[in-house]
Amino acid sequence: MNDDRHSRFRDAHTDLDTAEGVPDTPQTRAPAYRLAFADEEFLLRDELRPVRLQLELLKPEMAMNESGVESTVVLFGGARIPAPAHKDKAKTQTLAELSRFYDEARVFSRIVTEKSLETGGRELVVATGGGPGVMEAGNRGAHDAGGRSIGLNIVLPHEQAPNEFVSPELCFNFHYFAIRKMHFLMRARAICVFPGGFGTLDEMFESLTLIQTGRMERVPFLLFGRAFWENIINWEALKDAGTISPEDLDLFRYVDSAAEALEIIEAWPKPEKRDHIPGR
Repeated sequence: MNDDRHSRFRDAHTDLDTAEGVPDTPQTRAPAYRLAFADEEFLLRDELRPVRLQLELLKPEMAMNESGVESTVVLFGGARIPAPAHKDKAKTQTLAELSRFYDEARVFSRIVTEKSLETGGRELVVATGGGPGVMEAGNRGAHDAGGRSIGLNIVLPHEQAPNEFVSPELCFNFHYFAIRKMHFLMRARAICVFPGGFGTLDEMFESLTLIQTGRMERVPFLLFGRAFWENIINWEALKDAGTISPEDLDLFRYVDSAAEALEIIEAWPKPEKRDHIPGR
């Protein structure tokens, strides 16, 4: 974004071009001579971690601001859940049965995006982790509706490219899990959690903890698939043990269909507009 107040100074692009055109000498080839902001080796040093954290927070924030994204509906869910058309290739029978949630996530994302487009596509923009499985289904549903969606990828040893349905201008890649999680929640108007594994559980419990402790205001927190969640998490045992309060069980709701989820989201009071960064 241009700022007329600073237009009297030479901009960084100009000086970068100038620096690259200087005579080739031992001095200009030396790492010390490189402009700091154009020196990749310098930026990757351990001492620059605070700067990298800041950049990773700032770059997606600026891009979403410039794209007019004001609020999101976040979809968490398993990367291993196949589309129903491919459930015969699932590694387990349970994964094959869970493939129905691919379609449910796709339908949910489509109808949320249709609602978003009715008001200009700035509110309720679907956000996923940008990968396969439930994440792909979420981005695909938004694509089906002709709308935009966000993909928040992270570099992993076994990670693949973002799924093909993420809007390219809203497709981001992260090094730091913590900053990625912040971007999931900074604009969240609803959090929808589909069946998944460690990553999904991590995202779910982190988000629940922020709400439970008052670090984040309450939003619709919807667990798709009551049977799945009640089978893998004994919420009542946590309550009976006293490690959570009885009222903590009210922080989330079970849903089994896209229509049921949308009804809860639409009935939820709209929050006041505020800075997107929690805890600032």
